[in-house]
Amino acid sequence: MQASAGFFSDRWRAQVPMRLLFWRDMVVVGTLINLLFTGVALAMAASDLPIELAAAVHFAPLPYNLFLVAAVWRQPASAVHRWASLAWLAFVTLV
Repeated sequence: MQASAGFFSDRWRAQVPMRLLFWRDMVVVGTLINLLFTGVALAMAASDLPIELAAAVHFAPLPYNLFLVAAVWRQPASAVHRWASLAWLAFVTLV
Protein backbone atom coordinates (compact mmCIF):
# COMPACT_ATOMS: atom_id res chain seq x y z
CA MET A 1 0.00 0.00 0.00
CA GLN A 2 2.85 2.39 0.76
CA ALA A 3 4.25 2.09 -2.76
CA SER A 4 0.98 3.14 -4.37
CA ALA A 5 0.55 5.97 -1.87
CA GLY A 6 4.02 7.19 -2.82
CA PHE A 7 3.17 6.91 -6.50
CA PHE A 8 0.14 9.16 -6.19
CA SER A 9 1.53 11.60 -3.62
CA ASP A 10 4.78 12.09 -5.56
CA ARG A 11 2.85 13.03 -8.67
CA TRP A 12 0.38 15.22 -6.81
CA ARG A 13 3.21 17.13 -5.10
CA ALA A 14 5.06 17.61 -8.41
CA GLN A 15 8.00 15.52 -7.21
CA VAL A 16 8.19 13.57 -10.48
CA PRO A 17 9.86 15.16 -13.51
CA MET A 18 7.44 16.24 -16.23
CA ARG A 19 9.06 13.98 -18.82
CA LEU A 20 8.24 10.92 -16.68
CA LEU A 21 4.78 12.08 -15.65
CA PHE A 22 3.67 13.16 -19.09
CA TRP A 23 5.40 10.73 -21.43
CA ARG A 24 5.72 7.55 -19.37
CA ASP A 25 2.83 7.70 -16.92
CA MET A 26 0.27 9.43 -19.10
CA VAL A 27 1.06 8.82 -22.75
CA VAL A 28 2.51 5.31 -22.57
CA VAL A 29 1.11 3.61 -19.46
CA GLY A 30 -2.16 5.55 -19.33
CA THR A 31 -2.89 4.91 -23.00
CA LEU A 32 -2.15 1.19 -22.64
CA ILE A 33 -4.46 0.94 -19.62
CA ASN A 34 -7.24 2.70 -21.53
CA LEU A 35 -6.78 0.52 -24.61
CA LEU A 36 -6.95 -2.60 -22.43
CA PHE A 37 -10.17 -1.50 -20.73
CA THR A 38 -11.69 -0.44 -24.06
CA GLY A 39 -10.83 -3.83 -25.57
CA VAL A 40 -12.41 -5.66 -22.66
CA ALA A 41 -15.51 -3.44 -22.90
CA LEU A 42 -15.83 -4.13 -26.63
CA ALA A 43 -15.49 -7.86 -26.02
CA MET A 44 -18.18 -7.65 -23.34
CA ALA A 45 -20.51 -5.77 -25.66
CA ALA A 46 -19.85 -8.26 -28.48
CA SER A 47 -20.70 -11.17 -26.19
CA ASP A 48 -24.16 -9.74 -25.46
CA LEU A 49 -23.43 -8.66 -21.91
CA PRO A 50 -25.39 -5.63 -20.74
CA ILE A 51 -24.16 -2.48 -22.44
CA GLU A 52 -24.21 -0.67 -19.10
CA LEU A 53 -21.61 -3.11 -17.77
CA ALA A 54 -19.44 -2.66 -20.86
CA ALA A 55 -19.71 1.14 -20.49
CA ALA A 56 -18.74 0.90 -16.83
CA VAL A 57 -15.62 -1.09 -17.75
CA HIS A 58 -14.77 1.37 -20.53
CA PHE A 59 -14.99 4.35 -18.16
CA ALA A 60 -13.32 2.62 -15.18
CA PRO A 61 -9.89 4.27 -15.83
CA LEU A 62 -11.44 7.76 -15.87
CA PRO A 63 -10.53 8.65 -12.24
CA TYR A 64 -6.90 7.66 -12.92
CA ASN A 65 -6.93 9.70 -16.14
CA LEU A 66 -8.32 12.74 -14.34
CA PHE A 67 -5.67 12.35 -11.66
CA LEU A 68 -2.89 12.32 -14.27
CA VAL A 69 -4.24 15.42 -16.00
CA ALA A 70 -4.57 17.23 -12.67
CA ALA A 71 -1.01 16.21 -11.75
CA VAL A 72 0.27 17.66 -15.04
CA TRP A 73 -1.59 20.91 -14.39
CA ARG A 74 -0.10 21.12 -10.87
CA GLN A 75 3.44 20.97 -12.26
CA PRO A 76 5.28 24.13 -13.20
CA ALA A 77 4.83 23.00 -16.78
CA SER A 78 4.58 24.62 -20.13
CA ALA A 79 1.18 25.39 -21.57
CA VAL A 80 1.88 22.81 -24.27
CA HIS A 81 1.99 19.97 -21.74
CA ARG A 82 -1.15 21.20 -20.03
CA TRP A 83 -3.24 21.48 -23.18
CA ALA A 84 -1.79 18.25 -24.58
CA SER A 85 -2.89 16.47 -21.41
CA LEU A 86 -6.46 17.68 -21.98
CA ALA A 87 -6.32 16.51 -25.60
CA TRP A 88 -5.05 13.13 -24.40
CA LEU A 89 -7.90 12.92 -21.88
CA ALA A 90 -10.47 13.63 -24.58
CA PHE A 91 -8.89 11.05 -26.87
CA VAL A 92 -8.71 8.19 -24.37
CA THR A 93 -12.18 8.93 -23.02
CA LEU A 94 -13.88 8.94 -26.41
CA VAL A 95 -11.93 6.17 -28.11
